[in-house]
Amino acid sequence: MLISQLARSVGVDPQTIRFYERQGLLPSPDRQENGYRIYTDQHAEQLTFVRHCRILDLSLSEISELQKCQSDPHQSCAVVNVLLDEHVSRLRSRIIAMLALEEQLISLRKSCNDDRKVRSCGILSGISDIDFQ
Repeated sequence: MLISQLARSVGVDPQTIRFYERQGLLPSPDRQENGYRIYTDQHAEQLTFVRHCRILDLSLSEISELQKCQSDPHQSCAVVNVLLDEHVSRLRSRIIAMLALEEQLISLRKSCNDDRKVRSCGILSGISDIDFQ
């Protein structure tokens, strides 16, 4: 199948496919005499796997590690478990940070809840006064 067909079947842009190829997450396809890339069902399966991993917010390096594990199906899946446990831990940290950000934004919003002029906007002055260190 051509890149446009693969892209449509998996639900990604052709540029995404090229990017994943450059990153080594998809093997380079064979080419026709006219230079067009020819993709197989294996490419579609691997691209679907990568897409699902990205939906789970796994990084490209994490996806690469998972693919290495897939290539050796007889090894223990302990490596996969550790990778996912670490990912969950990072995700929890990000959630905590996002909740703190939400509180900060709500507090800023409360500082300007009437029809003021921009020069006396509590939100704009509050943003300027935040110490991000």
